[in-house]
Amino acid sequence: MIFADLGLSEELIQAVTDSGYTTPTAIQAQAIPSVLMGKDIIGIAQTGTGKTAAFVLPMIDVLGEGRSRARMPRSLILEPTRELAAQVAENFDKYGKYHKLSMALLIGGVSMGDQIKALEKGVDVLIATPGRLMDLYDRGNILLTGCGLLVIDEADRMLDMGFIPDIETICTRLPATRQTLLFSATMPPPIKKLSDRFLTSPKYIEVARPASANASIEQGKVRVQSRRKRDTLFAMLDAGVHTAIIFCNRKTTVRDLNKALRQGGFDSGEIHGDMEQRDRIAELDKFKDGTINILVASDVAARGLDIKGVSHVFNYDAPWHPDDYVHRIGRTGRAGATGKAYTFITEEDAEALANIEKLIGTTIPEITVADPGGKSVDAKPAKAREPEERAPRRRTRSGEAKARAPREERAPREEPAHEEEVITEKPAREKTREDKARDERPRAAKPKEERPRSADRRPGAAKPRRSHERDDGPDDGWNGPMPDFLSVGFGES
Repeated sequence: MIFADLGLSEELIQAVTDSGYTTPTAIQAQAIPSVLMGKDIIGIAQTGTGKTAAFVLPMIDVLGEGRSRARMPRSLILEPTRELAAQVAENFDKYGKYHKLSMALLIGGVSMGDQIKALEKGVDVLIATPGRLMDLYDRGNILLTGCGLLVIDEADRMLDMGFIPDIETICTRLPATRQTLLFSATMPPPIKKLSDRFLTSPKYIEVARPASANASIEQGKVRVQSRRKRDTLFAMLDAGVHTAIIFCNRKTTVRDLNKALRQGGFDSGEIHGDMEQRDRIAELDKFKDGTINILVASDVAARGLDIKGVSHVFNYDAPWHPDDYVHRIGRTGRAGATGKAYTFITEEDAEALANIEKLIGTTIPEITVADPGGKSVDAKPAKAREPEERAPRRRTRSGEAKARAPREERAPREEPAHEEEVITEKPAREKTREDKARDERPRAAKPKEERPRSADRRPGAAKPRRSHERDDGPDDGWNGPMPDFLSVGFGES
């Protein structure tokens, strides 16, 4: 089957041919004719199957006739993330170049004033994230009463991000007589309930088992200790990687790992939720045009990004949710191409690994990787190393590992020589009669300079307070040694 067999216009077929495609994918072959016939559709397809073109292509032909009005879009496409919305907009630009359709993109992180101006001119296609759309709708800048075609893309992702209440609100404000297309990788109960409520006699299309991994992707798990993850990743990248996306669970890990990669000589970039939208788009553009060939990402980029030629996907952190595993590795092996996906597994990831393998219905093969030191990387506890073996390594793009030379052994520090001190003991003096008599006198009778002093009787020392006494402040009374005139002496008999 070719695209010409699907009922598309000649202009659209030409645009598809210009993009290098001749044969439709399974989801495209089944969905496009039904969309052109005006039917509602539920499309269950894993990522990387070409489902974006499955609704973009027929929409262009459906909207080819008609005229847009100010603030009243003729069609609406809802996407869970800014990146997916921008990608759909790129598809409309690419495939609709022989059609005169107007389009507006409503996403956060972009000037709202420019978006309002675009709406006032009238748009045929409105691509939006639910949050920004609801914001502009509540401000009175959008009227949805003229929208005859609704697309809910990545519905299960919408559920994960908490957008289902917004989608329900949006659906209630659209015309009751409309065409609705819902696409999702899985069909959990809340999505089933949504489709039952807002779709009319939909055609159910499923091209792959829900949440199954793409057969064209070579998968592998690498058991590694947490502290050896970075060295293991560097070794695998040095072994020969064309383009790669590296997924981390935390934004801080994304930043730290990208910094380490750049310091190691790799051409890498990063994308995560804390970045401004323009910066995220700029990083994606660098990755697409080859300025950088390694992209470190959080799960904000896990779903729906269609980037050609990604040869490898690395799960630097095992995903917390098994569904995310399928979407992450789906960034490679797209449109019939082959790819490789490797997941680092630590001892703490045993439960996550079990859930992933249960979801995809197969055991991920385990592979062994040699680190730069020539040792195989595994999860067994490593013996304690001597300090000189822990020399940090600097890696270059060519794969060479250069270890810093260990510090020179320092000579033992020599203490300065000192003359030996000679202590000569004086012969003990025999006690005289007077000495014996003085030692036998009572303590109070001894001269002041001969009496021993306790620590609490030194001048200036604080008087100890008993536990039952109250501390009312400093004692201004005398607390020094007993004056001589108060001493009671006992004369010698």
